[in-house]
Amino acid sequence: MIDTGYKIQSDLQAIHDKIIHNKRLTKEDGLTLYECNDILALGKLANLARINRFKLNSRPNETNYVYWINNHHLNLSNICEGDCKFCAFRKEKEQKGAFALSIDEAIEYVQTKVNPSASEVHIVSSLNPDYNLSFYKSLFEEIKKILPNIHIQALTAVEIDYIAKLDGYSPEHVIVELVDAGLGSLPGGGAEVFSNTVREKLCPNKISGKRWLEIMAIAHSLGLKSNATMLTGIGETSEDKIDHMIAIREVQNKTNGFMSFIPLVCHYENTILTDYKKLSDDDILKNFAIARLMLDNIKYLKSFWIQIGIDLVQKSLSYGANDIDGTVIEEKISYAAGAGKERFLTKAKLIEMVEFQSKVPAERDTLYNIIKVYS
Repeated sequence: MIDTGYKIQSDLQAIHDKIIHNKRLTKEDGLTLYECNDILALGKLANLARINRFKLNSRPNETNYVYWINNHHLNLSNICEGDCKFCAFRKEKEQKGAFALSIDEAIEYVQTKVNPSASEVHIVSSLNPDYNLSFYKSLFEEIKKILPNIHIQALTAVEIDYIAKLDGYSPEHVIVELVDAGLGSLPGGGAEVFSNTVREKLCPNKISGKRWLEIMAIAHSLGLKSNATMLTGIGETSEDKIDHMIAIREVQNKTNGFMSFIPLVCHYENTILTDYKKLSDDDILKNFAIARLMLDNIKYLKSFWIQIGIDLVQKSLSYGANDIDGTVIEEKISYAAGAGKERFLTKAKLIEMVEFQSKVPAERDTLYNIIKVYS
């Protein structure tokens, strides 16, 4: 039995046995988990799965590690041809607050703002018709001249698809050219929830979930790693979320290209979704626990502090999460929708957050090579 200090539901015992024997959970198991209101038992199951999977990967000493990175975000523009109703970042070109950095302005920013000790610069922005393949190639090449050792994680699958259509290239061509210019990996944004019903209502002109998965698989086949996300609080059902996780799990079976999975939560400030109900803390923690249980082939479950706040990030470490992203200096997209009070965190604060939960802070690079373990 799972040691929760009280009797758990019998249907969770069958799932517990699958986890112990490293058997994959089914869609029906996932739905059972979402129907469960025993949040502590879900956390126990999730942590059991996390520990077992690190032991299976011959890294038992890392079962108590929580990873983070020294990273800097660069959002180039908020001028976007998209129409996602959950986005508070997007602006029309002539709208107040609209901005678009030129290459020279972006390079000046990198030279003056990005700490040379940073491991990663994270670049996601918008679907701006002025930003084509040539723009990004030049930008990445210039960044690499200034910071030759920095890892460039940039451009969601949505942005890759947009650039390809803008210039009349295939996604493969775009990715190969960008890798030659310095691209190191892809972020996981733009996945939202793959449900066609949700997407047709909230982001009808965005690429489909199927197309998102196709582009990620192409990137993986070309040697790039990426992350994967799921946005919750946008009217999705439990079945939508389980289908989303299973679709990602199936691609991972074929490519092994996803480094981490990141459950995101929608923030409604400055959006038109004023009648949507904010997810409870238990709902958010349940998403983490179930993601850990369903995604048996993705080692790292990332809890993004700028999205859900420091307190809830710390709690998520008891629900299967083992990554808290990083310093996240200058992130603007989540902040525009009212997420987070802090604009960045210091290394000292990240270490304190992890140690407070009796975990071991492990500074990493983008590809999860350990830089330093803080004992």
